[in-house]
Amino acid sequence: MTVMAAGPPISCRGLWKVFGPHPERIVDSADADLPRAELESRTGCVAAVRDVSFDVAEGCVFVVMGLSGSGKSTLVRCLSRLVEPTAGHVIIDGEDIGSCSPEWLRELRRDRVSMVFQHFGLLPHRRVLDNVAFGLEVQGKSKAERHARAGDMLDLVGLSGLGESYPDELSGGMQQRVGLARALANDPEILLFDEPFSALDPLIRRDMQDEVARLQRELRKTVVFITHDLQEALKLGDQIAIMRDGRFVQVDAPEAVVARPVDDYVRDFVRDVPRGHVLTAGGIMLGPLDAHETAGTVAANTLLSELLPIVVATDRPIAVLDDDGHICGAVDRLSVLRALAEDPAPVAVE
Repeated sequence: MTVMAAGPPISCRGLWKVFGPHPERIVDSADADLPRAELESRTGCVAAVRDVSFDVAEGCVFVVMGLSGSGKSTLVRCLSRLVEPTAGHVIIDGEDIGSCSPEWLRELRRDRVSMVFQHFGLLPHRRVLDNVAFGLEVQGKSKAERHARAGDMLDLVGLSGLGESYPDELSGGMQQRVGLARALANDPEILLFDEPFSALDPLIRRDMQDEVARLQRELRKTVVFITHDLQEALKLGDQIAIMRDGRFVQVDAPEAVVARPVDDYVRDFVRDVPRGHVLTAGGIMLGPLDAHETAGTVAANTLLSELLPIVVATDRPIAVLDDDGHICGAVDRLSVLRALAEDPAPVAVE
């Protein structure tokens, strides 16, 4: 097992996953840049993940989104070696999982990393309480200890009193909450979500998004969240990676993805986003001004939808305050109206 220098909880470097004959020949080859259909026709291979590198900071939600077939689900499975990468490195807590022993890999999956899938995978013959406690049973915890912990997790996800029920007695949204409670029961450092809510109806889906956001505020886990839904990505992500044909097109804060798309592909993704509910004063502010030139102050995280009536009411700029209450910039009527434009031009990456 290769031990790397201390760094972020999750770090990927030059990650590839190629399916087909002799996949190693595709890595860094001239064929690797071919469109998916042409690559498959010429070589019989499909490059699901192509030379992807990224870090996930501790306590952050890193969202990977893209259309069906973009490679996002293959990528998240590479993070715990449910899918074996063709090349590159996946480093968890400073350790390269590609060269770790089978024993360490089992420990990783049992104790340090939990996954939540689209399909709940609950054991139908076991009570909800025992489903939540299943990972703790694998760890060898006593019945009393694992049931106490499972009960706490059911309380945490809003399913108090349902531990004696069976999965088929619950709604889809409740079953997904059971899956979430199970993932949290062994107190993992890292949570991997693979489109967990895509099978739910829209109302339940929104409830589950709110639930994950609430739990993240309380628990501050390190999370990789896979989705094809931009609104879900904007709601949950601290960073968003837009994936296309196995590669990352843009990796940025949610606000920056909406405000400064790097190309027409990302631009099409964000075209219908209600910008006033995503962009903030801090994201669009101009350079700082003297306090006497401004007509008031707003916090940097003030949404444009809240900022618009403030700037419309005055001809003077509004000072923007950072978390320490210091002036870090200013916004005015023109800057807000420009930011609210529905069709921003893509910007080049420097």
